[in-house]
Amino acid sequence: MFKYGILLFCIFYATSFQAQSSHENNLETTQDSIKKNAFVKGLGNGYIPTKYFNFDLRYLIKYNQYEGIRTGIGGVTNDALSEKIKINGYTVYGFRDDRFKYSVGTSFRIDEATKTWVTLTYTDDLQETGSTKFLTDKRFFQFFEPRLLNIDLFHKHITKAVSFEREVTNNLNVETEFSRSNISPTYNYGFVTDDGVLNIFKLSMAKVALQWKPLKSSTASETDTQENDYPLVTLQYTKSFNDVFKSDLSFSKLDFRTIHQIGKKDGNLSEITLVGGIASGDIPLTHLYHAYPNNITKETIMQRFSVAGTNSFETMFFNEFFSDKFATLQVKHFLKPFHISERFKPQMVLITRYAIGDTKEPERHQNVTFGSIEKGYTESGFEINKLLFGFGLSFTYRYGAYHLPDIGDNVAFKFTFNLTL
Repeated sequence: MFKYGILLFCIFYATSFQAQSSHENNLETTQDSIKKNAFVKGLGNGYIPTKYFNFDLRYLIKYNQYEGIRTGIGGVTNDALSEKIKINGYTVYGFRDDRFKYSVGTSFRIDEATKTWVTLTYTDDLQETGSTKFLTDKRFFQFFEPRLLNIDLFHKHITKAVSFEREVTNNLNVETEFSRSNISPTYNYGFVTDDGVLNIFKLSMAKVALQWKPLKSSTASETDTQENDYPLVTLQYTKSFNDVFKSDLSFSKLDFRTIHQIGKKDGNLSEITLVGGIASGDIPLTHLYHAYPNNITKETIMQRFSVAGTNSFETMFFNEFFSDKFATLQVKHFLKPFHISERFKPQMVLITRYAIGDTKEPERHQNVTFGSIEKGYTESGFEINKLLFGFGLSFTYRYGAYHLPDIGDNVAFKFTFNLTL
């Protein structure tokens, strides 16, 4: 099927003119090497750099169940144009929903020493219902985003935002944001309030996020290894204000995430990820929590065969559970790659995931049906990665309190995709 196609492979080839002297030739070779390294680094981060503008590969082409094919163009100005002002934006088109989406923003650097920036953005786009974004995450790029293929529950949002970010120390970043959004679910949904049922709503929200790397030295440079980047601790508080700029709902959320790695990437490595969140007040389904499920509702194992995510619950069905308080624990153990040949080094990963959560007033969410994971949800399995051109296989099994009667419904058999530059 089209949605399992892999796109966005780029090849770079550089040549240099023959120099008149060995000194000039070495200089040109060095410059070419620097340019090539910069290009490959930019490509690995999802950019194709040009002189003044870096094109963003995230917007080139994607697929999901609501938009179908989603394609467009986007990017950001680079330091060659200005080191103090950044202009970014994108525009995309969904063929199934027949609608353009776009965003435009401008960032101003107000202090170089502390990397302090102020950013203004205007966005008209979609967001997955139940997803949580940390302000400090900044940028996430994958050549292939597995979960996106099967997501069908989105809400439209038109958001105006102003944000402020600052590097307090080399191991502590802080970012705040105030936004005003018009929210419109793409599915039939009503949220019961004291004033009636809301099908669309306006939200005025303030967020503050902290990202802390406690083991990273205050004098560490960007060229240092990433070993001291862990543990990585992120904390974010969100407050929605009622009657501020005609906002309809008042609620608060506190989100937490920590990631820690033990071992070395070229040997045995264990990665532990703990995520939690708690929400209170009049909070609609759009802003509740899910545990990042990644299983489609089909009858047989092979009909559900798709692509495994990086940190998703592979046996949990989409839209099966939502919570206003939840916690997940994921443990991955990467075995040392099998050195079969210089080009063939498959790697086995052992995985266990656990989630727990609950919703106080599910009856307030009309026209949708979902369950609770108050008893604890568990799945375990393994991956064998990089078998061929970055592809591998994964097997996961669902057990415990939410084990299903049909054995086949507890099994997720998928392929994986890992590509690094």
